Amino acid sequence: MTQTEPIAYDVVVIGAGPVGENVADRTRAAGLSTAIVESELVGGECSYWACMPSKALLRPVIARADARRLPGLAETVRGPLETERVLARRDEFTSHWKDDGQVEWIDGTGTDLYRGQGRLAGPRTVEVTGPDGERRTLTARHAVAVCTGTGAALPDLPGIDDVRPWTSREATSAKSAPGRLIVVGGGVVAVEMATAWQALGSQVTLLVRGTGGLLARMEPFAGELVAEALAEAGVDIRTGVSVTSVTREDGTVVAETDGGDRLEADEILFATGRVPRTGDIGLETVGLEPGSWLPVDDSLRVAGHDWLYAVGDVNHRALLTHQGKYQARIAGAAIAARAGGGPVDAGPWGAHAATADHDAVPQVVFTDPEAASAGLTLAEAEQAGHRVRAVDVDLATVAGASLYGDGYKGRARMVVDLEEEIVRGVTFVGPGVGELIHSATIAVAGQVPVSRLWHAVPSYPTISEVWLRLLEAYRDQ
Repeated sequence: MTQTEPIAYDVVVIGAGPVGENVADRTRAAGLSTAIVESELVGGECSYWACMPSKALLRPVIARADARRLPGLAETVRGPLETERVLARRDEFTSHWKDDGQVEWIDGTGTDLYRGQGRLAGPRTVEVTGPDGERRTLTARHAVAVCTGTGAALPDLPGIDDVRPWTSREATSAKSAPGRLIVVGGGVVAVEMATAWQALGSQVTLLVRGTGGLLARMEPFAGELVAEALAEAGVDIRTGVSVTSVTREDGTVVAETDGGDRLEADEILFATGRVPRTGDIGLETVGLEPGSWLPVDDSLRVAGHDWLYAVGDVNHRALLTHQGKYQARIAGAAIAARAGGGPVDAGPWGAHAATADHDAVPQVVFTDPEAASAGLTLAEAEQAGHRVRAVDVDLATVAGASLYGDGYKGRARMVVDLEEEIVRGVTFVGPGVGELIHSATIAVAGQVPVSRLWHAVPSYPTISEVWLRLLEAYRDQ
């Protein structure tokens, strides 16, 4: 190995996923010299093993489901999906797992890219070990931003490594549909991948630990409606079940449960949470615990380190790509403000505060039906000490929903703060609601008074008219 002389930058970013890219873009736009370090593909998890490939797999599934709700069209889509063509389109959206386009974008910002493993080597210092073993030392005048994201968490089961289970990476990049697939988990990855692979030809068994049901972090009715639809599609859902052992016998996965069941499948997917990718980035050199989450203030700065920022999933605030990109914009602006000696507006909803992480996080689950939420659930709002009331509306009663498809099933909930008369949270479940959620995000983040929402007139006949129905229900209660 060779060691070169240290190279100085204003900002060094570790991790070139969507979050790191956006931090670098913002600091470069502010005139700060910036380096970014990446050990895998530029573009990160979202581009190659998460958001993009999973939604490419799910889009034909949802489109076919919508078509089947329309007389005159339903008859033409009765057959199975063409799995090979769906997978081929998925491959196009991942650029066939090549990052040339992302590298070109990085180059266009004027950011210097370093390939290799980046790790802290003391304050404001990052050591990069390249693929060829060459070592470079980068120093940061103003900030180092850790944007290394998360990896899949696997349960501590004997012999699990020998089984070679699927994680979200294998589930989104598989080259063919397994005949039988066991999915362990009840969160977003579990329900989306159960939806996709069942539609693409797999027989899916979904094992959900505990009795909280699916999508436990959303309003309870979200998981209930998604579970009902998955069961109708042929997914075998078993709740209150934990896997106690897993082996692979002659190529077949055998999973045993605490209920005494023995399940066989071609593959098993563990969608059982995420862990921070901080175990090998040198946290110990700056007094932090390797492998830990990195708590931050609202400007994304790590406590006790005026030069260190942790942005995106790694800080455990909101494990969503769009929220990480939002944090990146905030962090980039905060770094630039501090570097220039200017004022830092880190108060609630300030230019340098990621306030939305607490109060206005949006999310869409791309199942059939879709589940979408923004802000707090009823339970979260009550736990936060707000005096609130929830109003519910059957989405099927809205004219736009009926037009969207026959037999439309869905539900909407608005959580209203009774003291401030603002919306604290909104949840929609139903076909097509993913494109509806930004209106809720604006209402929550903007703290729009309920009285003013009456003047936001929804177009007729669209599903958005549910807003009028929610306001009427609130008024009439």
